[in-house]
Amino acid sequence: MRLPSGTLVLLLLALTACDDGAGRAETVTLAVRYPGIRAALTLDPERLLDYTQAFRPINFTEEQLRLQDNMPASRNPTTNAGATLGRVLFYDKALSINGRASCASCHLLSVGLADTNRFSTGFDGRLNTRATAMRLLNLRFYGDGHAFWDRRAVSLEELVTEPIRDSIELGFVAAVGGVDSLLKRMRALPYYPELFTIAFGDDQVTEVRLKKALAQYLRSIVSNSSRFDFALTVSGGTLVDRLAPLSQLTPQENRGKLLFATSNSVGGANCEVCHRFPQFALDGGSKSNGLDAGETRVFKAPSLKSVALSRHFMHDGRFRTLEEVVEFYNSGIQPGPALDPRLTDGAPDRPQRLHLSSEDKAAVVAFLRTLTDALSDNDPRFGDPFRR
Repeated sequence: MRLPSGTLVLLLLALTACDDGAGRAETVTLAVRYPGIRAALTLDPERLLDYTQAFRPINFTEEQLRLQDNMPASRNPTTNAGATLGRVLFYDKALSINGRASCASCHLLSVGLADTNRFSTGFDGRLNTRATAMRLLNLRFYGDGHAFWDRRAVSLEELVTEPIRDSIELGFVAAVGGVDSLLKRMRALPYYPELFTIAFGDDQVTEVRLKKALAQYLRSIVSNSSRFDFALTVSGGTLVDRLAPLSQLTPQENRGKLLFATSNSVGGANCEVCHRFPQFALDGGSKSNGLDAGETRVFKAPSLKSVALSRHFMHDGRFRTLEEVVEFYNSGIQPGPALDPRLTDGAPDRPQRLHLSSEDKAAVVAFLRTLTDALSDNDPRFGDPFRR
């Protein structure tokens, strides 16, 4: 009898049968499905965790969802099987040329899927990346879908293989066969043909499918469980009045929320004009934030959810604390041709100066800390699935 793909026959027990008074050993076989997955991973391939119900942030209106959700344009809807495969890929050190690093090596759950180091260490343990690892929460809700600090990838699907090909990060450069070399390695690992069959219907391990699975997993990591989310839910579920206090926040935190949402023309910090409620993703039309004088480049920023978990801030990790970040926007923005008009006093050579008091700056920081989400620590869908 030919057994289905992903099935191993184990000799589990022998029973004694009687025949003419003589004892005989009768071999009984039981089929175990997906032996490769069960041997390497802690997940149950026949009871996949649910990645499809957590997508919509609980405080989104229909209009906010329409404007910020980049999944429809990707034509790659998340499925439980696809995101499960993506999770395995994310944590698998086989995706580095020497088997020593994975995506998760630089994007740690404990710090909001960023890195504890200013610049991440590559697969060889010696060379460092050229930019700070970006937080990966709420990637689905960056409206235009672009990825990386410099927005060079037009979608998450295009993002995910760049670190694999990078000479510092995971090392599958063209000289060693590029992604094709990785795919050959994956086909020889018993759990991948099984996972690809579950996700896509057959065991073909391809780059297109790898991209789809990783993107599905990344889009599934949605922050819904911060103190701010809870306070907003208790107050009715949507932020109809951005200036109104929330009963579950402290007076200082509510003061920070008010400053965050209020224009600098009336004494506010003007943060929300770029970092939009309720998921705090950067407006896709944003330009330079004026880190350096004369800047011509434009950088993307991650969602501010769990920003307080970060150890380094900005694309080059130059700031170590939220207090430094707030002070930069208060008094340190530099002029330049690419400076966002919302950060000026009317012209690129006149950056804004907020003149916040020390109490106001502390209040903004206190509010930002309410955006911290324990999802990363508590949610079994996002932890390392490997038996280490």
